[in-house]
Amino acid sequence: MADQPIVIKRIKKGEHAHHGGAWKVAYADFVTAMMAFFLLMWLINTTTPEQKRGIADYFAPQSISQTVSGAGGVLGGKVMGQETARAGGATSMFQKNSPPSKNSSEKSAQNGSSQGGSNSSENASDTNANAEAQSSSTQNGDFAHAAEAIRQAIADNPDIAQLSKQVMVDQTPDGMRIQLVDQDGRPMFQQGTSTPMPYTRKLLETIAKVIDRLPNRVSISGHTEGKAFTGPRGMTNWELSAERANAGRAILSAAGLNSDRIYEVAGKAGAEPLLPEDPNASANRRLSIVLMREAPPVPVGHQL
Repeated sequence: MADQPIVIKRIKKGEHAHHGGAWKVAYADFVTAMMAFFLLMWLINTTTPEQKRGIADYFAPQSISQTVSGAGGVLGGKVMGQETARAGGATSMFQKNSPPSKNSSEKSAQNGSSQGGSNSSENASDTNANAEAQSSSTQNGDFAHAAEAIRQAIADNPDIAQLSKQVMVDQTPDGMRIQLVDQDGRPMFQQGTSTPMPYTRKLLETIAKVIDRLPNRVSISGHTEGKAFTGPRGMTNWELSAERANAGRAILSAAGLNSDRIYEVAGKAGAEPLLPEDPNASANRRLSIVLMREAPPVPVGHQL
């Protein structure tokens, strides 16, 4: 036993690499993205066209300046051409040093006076254009805030919150347009009459409180579907739409809107359908209220 060699057996344990948890983060991001995708698809299928239009209007950059220049600096994205040369005295740098004759002096004087007149007219037109652009940008911002205030006021009123889908607010070249649209089973006026429904009156009173904060004039028009209508005393869609527009005007005035701000009250019958592809659709029956765009005030002493 003493001569037997001693054998030492050493066993090395295999080292397993640590994979970490990076794959869990990637998997979580993938699951979150898929959930957001399916949620988006569900919202697209459940929202109405009016709600989609309202969401698009909410995120539209209405308050951004409508300038078309690439830069808003001194040159405004323009290059030094004939127009910019005429604005100052750049032409004098290229005149010859030889003394002008008498005739040339007279001609230059005449040209200078005519050029001065044209420069003044161009400067006046540029000033008016800048004022109109600034006024348009300001009005777009005011309209955007008013539209959001109308939507919020309707949502906060439990009596008319369910009517939010029937109120369409957008901006047109004429101004901010507010449309109260009929829906199957929920009209804005009693059938064949100009008598507003109780919730229509509350809607108009809510809208009046918002538009009363702006100084713009108001245009009100009534619209019907294209189907022919004959009521008492030979009433047609023209008389019916006009009477509904006037009923809307009376409610707005009673709610605080100054009568001096009413620009026009018109009945359009079925001449301007909301859905031209379906003239007889109930959505074509509506009351339209437009806050008109106003031109900037004319400077004192300015002659048109």
